[in-house]
Amino acid sequence: MTDTLIAGLYREGEPIADTKAPAGDIAAKWSTRQFEAALVNPANRRKLSVIIVGTGLAGAAAAATMGEAGYRVKAFCYQDSPRRAHSIAAQGGINAAKNYKGDGDSVHRLFYDTVKGGDYRSRETNVYRLAEVSADIIDQCVAQGVPFAREYGGLLDNRSFGGVQVSRTFYARGQTGQQLLIGAYQALERQIGAGSVEMFARHEMMELIVVDDGSGPRARGIVARDLITGEIETHLADAVVLASGGYGNVFFLSTNAMGSNTTAIWRAHRKGAYFGNPCYTQIHPTCIPQSGDHQSKLTLMSESLRNDGRIWVPKNAADCDKDPREIPEEARDYYLERIYPGFGNLVPRDIASRQAKNMCDEGRGVGPEVDGSRRGVYLDFADAIGRLGEDAVRSKYGNLFDMYERITGENPYQVPMRIYPAVHYTMGGLWVDYDLQSTIPGLFVTGEANFSDHGANRLGASALMQGLADGYFVLPNTIRDYLSKGPFGPLGEDHPQVREAQDSVRSRIHRIMSMNGTRSVDSYHKALGKIMWEKCGMERTDEGLREAVEQIRALRADFWTNVRVLGTAEGLNQSLEKAGRVADFLELGELMCIDALHRRESCGGHFRAESQTEDGEALRHDDEFAYVAAWEWGGDGEAPVLHKEDLVYEFIELKQRSYK
Repeated sequence: MTDTLIAGLYREGEPIADTKAPAGDIAAKWSTRQFEAALVNPANRRKLSVIIVGTGLAGAAAAATMGEAGYRVKAFCYQDSPRRAHSIAAQGGINAAKNYKGDGDSVHRLFYDTVKGGDYRSRETNVYRLAEVSADIIDQCVAQGVPFAREYGGLLDNRSFGGVQVSRTFYARGQTGQQLLIGAYQALERQIGAGSVEMFARHEMMELIVVDDGSGPRARGIVARDLITGEIETHLADAVVLASGGYGNVFFLSTNAMGSNTTAIWRAHRKGAYFGNPCYTQIHPTCIPQSGDHQSKLTLMSESLRNDGRIWVPKNAADCDKDPREIPEEARDYYLERIYPGFGNLVPRDIASRQAKNMCDEGRGVGPEVDGSRRGVYLDFADAIGRLGEDAVRSKYGNLFDMYERITGENPYQVPMRIYPAVHYTMGGLWVDYDLQSTIPGLFVTGEANFSDHGANRLGASALMQGLADGYFVLPNTIRDYLSKGPFGPLGEDHPQVREAQDSVRSRIHRIMSMNGTRSVDSYHKALGKIMWEKCGMERTDEGLREAVEQIRALRADFWTNVRVLGTAEGLNQSLEKAGRVADFLELGELMCIDALHRRESCGGHFRAESQTEDGEALRHDDEFAYVAAWEWGGDGEAPVLHKEDLVYEFIELKQRSYK
């Protein structure tokens, strides 16, 4: 029954379940599914076409692999090159269960750490497969020439990340995402050169084409806008893959690239794809603090820095104005080491972020005041430099230190870095089954665009792992089961449902361009971001979330009457691009707040102030909320529909997290 306290905000529908994961022992599920999935012979693959939206790690890897297999692939990205995908920004590393350090790692331990790190809100089967496939990713990338760091003897090196007590993170200094993306990009370009992949850069997906061929609805293509010419294009295929990344920019200020958006998955959601756990947002603890109202994004400092940097604040608020080098050791509070001695500075991101907020809320934050408060804590490398030497620290983190100095004007070799949490990753995304297929047949979703692997909190260095696992190893093995039933018949642009999609895009653009209001797109985005950060950010309350829903609705109504977009729809118009993206963020933001409101528990990155232990830790309620919240679009002006997928743990004991 719908909670009477939230009546009117959503309706409850029928339960949902993943029916694709085989029965039996978890270690055999993936090999069983690969064997059971139907094959497509090489001659038939040439008759089948696939559209892939997004060319980051998940999209580029999938396009390269499927092109190599012989399918006809069209790949789309809004950037001018696949190499500009946001995957390039990942710094610290990629996890894999190879146990090179001999410190007790294994596939099962990576599986366990990931489920526990996600606060027991992820699906066991998908997470185990991710851990199982992880070792193959490293071999694949080494073969591509990815320059992973190596030890003196030539073996690949590892370091630790938050939430674990082993070293399983492979890295290339602080440029791991960039190097992995270059590897995937090279593989993609090889297929472009071979003619198996057709690349459409500077194209943005505006609508999903869903066609009912008599056997039910299927995803059969997309409507895209050429961002240079303004032309509206229709592209048809036998299946569509969304690899378009996360939606953290709903908060305006985040570590995401400025162009990162939700439009691809939100358009699919409006066409019938369920949205899983939208409120699960990751706040990264290691970012450069905001310096004022002028900023349009925040800068991430890799979590890998927490291997050697020690996090602290002054014990006495009166010392917050002092030069940190003048504060004696006994006057410093290494609060993570104090509260969580078992993991210290390497606690998971959600815990480290909340404790940083707590320190600042107590009045012990450091750095300049922004909006009347100090929002920063120290990340200090003095001990590491004393122990290892400056050259050793420089060899591990040099590019990160250089970036920090360029942005802040402070030398982190001499003065402790200042960091503060910022919106980073989104664990929510379109709901998918074990095959990575959404609730729309023929629509597959990979990487950060789906919800499947991270529960309520993502462990560091797992995003690159998921993107490449989905792209190189999972999707190519599961989508063939669907494609084996194709091709799905000829389809032309004159089909009524194709024309409907085209018309909806043109109508929306015309409406945006014709309003001629008084407010800029950015002003709406900033206003939405402020609501989301204050009321659906690091801490959420019942009252605040209800206020947020009402404020977002009012803001959205004003947007559709008062936004002003200059220029024309014919040709390059970045204001028009932003307007479409912000319009989708305004709808997504409301759903995120409704999802956060209905989940009256704290778990991972979702912290409800009403649900915490006596010492301020997240308090889950497994008897009520051990499920995936899969939301169905209810229609314009209608309440969304909640479908619950019960989470059943057969191979891991469900218990409250502790990192002490």
